[in-house]
Amino acid sequence: MKTASKFAVLTVLVLLLAEAHISVAVTCSAIRLSPCLGAITSNSAPSRLCCSRIREQKPCLCTYLKNPTLRNYVNSPGAKKVARTCGVPYPKC
Repeated sequence: MKTASKFAVLTVLVLLLAEAHISVAVTCSAIRLSPCLGAITSNSAPSRLCCSRIREQKPCLCTYLKNPTLRNYVNSPGAKKVARTCGVPYPKC
């Protein structure tokens, strides 16, 4: 009985943690894309960190495209190339 009750508590905790992970919102911060600057402005390949950050910030890309300060940076051919290389579809906003 004691083992079953520990298992039930553990199961509930795992489910709660999984649910919490799923519902975590992304904080939009264009500065998080700074590891991509070199790849966007040159012909160099994006780093793993760059690709990770683009995937993380994917929900924010339309917001960045609507921002007059960031639009040219995010809408550049280099940024599109980096997104494509990282496997992130370019947003249609």
